[in-house]
Amino acid sequence: MEAMTKPPAIDDQGYLLDPAEWSESLAHELARQENIELTEQHWTVIHFMRDFFAEHQVIPDVRFVIRHLGERHGGSRNRVFELFPFGYVKQACRIAGMRKPRSWSTG
Repeated sequence: MEAMTKPPAIDDQGYLLDPAEWSESLAHELARQENIELTEQHWTVIHFMRDFFAEHQVIPDVRFVIRHLGERHGGSRNRVFELFPFGYVKQACRIAGMRKPRSWSTG
C-alpha cells in the first residue's frame, strides 16, 4: 500500500505557505479548482514565475510576465489576463505556487 503524501500547507485563501512544496501536479489541481485548463502559454507563465522567484526570491511583477509571454508567444499585452481571467495574483500566483503578495494592485 502506497503512503499518502501530505498535502502542502496553504493559507486561508489557497496560497502555498512554502513555494518549495509546489509541483506540476499541484498546479494542475489548483488550475482545475479555478476552471482553467493549462495550455503551453499557461506553462510559459508558470515556469517563468517559478524561475524568477528561484533567482530573485520575489514574485515577478506582472509587467515582467507580460514581456516574457509576448517574447515567447506574441499577442496582446492583455494575454496574461486572458489566460488568468480572475487576475494575475488570484490565479497565476496561486497556480504557480507563490505566496500571496502582501499588497499588489495587479489583479
